[in-house]
Amino acid sequence: MRIADEVRGLAAPLAERGGCAVWDAEYLREGGRMVLRLLIDKPGGVSTGDCEAVSRALESILDERDPIPGPYTLEVSSAGVERPLKRPEHFEASIGRRVEVSLYAPDNGSKRCAGTLRSYGGGVIGIETPDGVREFDMKAVSRVGWLVFS
Repeated sequence: MRIADEVRGLAAPLAERGGCAVWDAEYLREGGRMVLRLLIDKPGGVSTGDCEAVSRALESILDERDPIPGPYTLEVSSAGVERPLKRPEHFEASIGRRVEVSLYAPDNGSKRCAGTLRSYGGGVIGIETPDGVREFDMKAVSRVGWLVFS
């Protein structure tokens, strides 16, 4: 099991105690150090107190179970208003929302496309733009995130 998946499973009940949900977990190298980043969400928004409560509870469990080899930095924060969509449940819950799609290579002269997420499935996302619905193979997509400010 990947470290991020294991931590997501450990953190979910801790976050739920405070009315939050785990949006995503990442374990990656940043600036020469390992970072364990947990993104949480809550109806009405996440406070710094929510982040602190989840962080303290998770630190205790991680110290006890020790699933991560070597030193790392734990970061707990809000998923944010322009949160990344990575998991199938993120896409499914975001149908009808404005999103921005970033591509690895230009398509129709641009590496970005903004519009309303209309469909997700079979490795393809459909984005409604002023010029009609555009479909993108997820293999060509580097990032999809909510679009709040445009």
